[in-house]
Amino acid sequence: MENQFIPEPHWHAAALAHLTQADPILAQAIAKVPGPVRPAAHEDLYLALLRAIVSQQISTKAAAAIWRRFAALFRPDGYPEPREVLRMAEDELREAGLSRQKIGYLKAIADYQERGLLDYEHLSQLDEEAFTAHLTAIRGVGRWTAQMLQMFALDQPDVFSEGDLGLQNAMRRLYNLEETGRALHKRMLVIAEPWRPYRTLACKYLWKSLDPTPPINADMGWDG
Repeated sequence: MENQFIPEPHWHAAALAHLTQADPILAQAIAKVPGPVRPAAHEDLYLALLRAIVSQQISTKAAAAIWRRFAALFRPDGYPEPREVLRMAEDELREAGLSRQKIGYLKAIADYQERGLLDYEHLSQLDEEAFTAHLTAIRGVGRWTAQMLQMFALDQPDVFSEGDLGLQNAMRRLYNLEETGRALHKRMLVIAEPWRPYRTLACKYLWKSLDPTPPINADMGWDG
């Protein structure tokens, strides 16, 4: 599925105004980011999930390289149809750079798609708790992955992922945070509270403040 330009949602300008007024430190970070962060929904949740799994626990650059090799296995258009993913031998997938564990996760996602359980119209209507519960029923899909899909694939405006390492690094630097573990998570949630109901956009600017390319949407056809 090709990504097409999607206009900014109606709340985007209001979100930027709210964030810059609510938090002077965040406002400075936003001002330093080159170019706007443009939300763009991605209706293919199956493809988005595959890409999120490939990106788990590795760098953006490594994820992009593995995804290219993975997509090259599916000719002629590079789209990993679920039946083909399920049929493909582990050795072939390993040659693309995927671990055995991730291969199992990708096949579990393909099975979910085959059973009609990744319907965009249905899932986009679920609240955060129900959406997370539905996705985390898939082997290998955790809360972080569900949050990334909510932020990037669904463009839900008020998602915050305190467990994301990139956000932790950005907020440590900007807010001089010294906490670790749960204490860090709690502090991040407190800092992010004034950003409601636009925490997703705040997160995207924080990722951009570290690196021009946010997690999981790099080289994947998603705007960010």
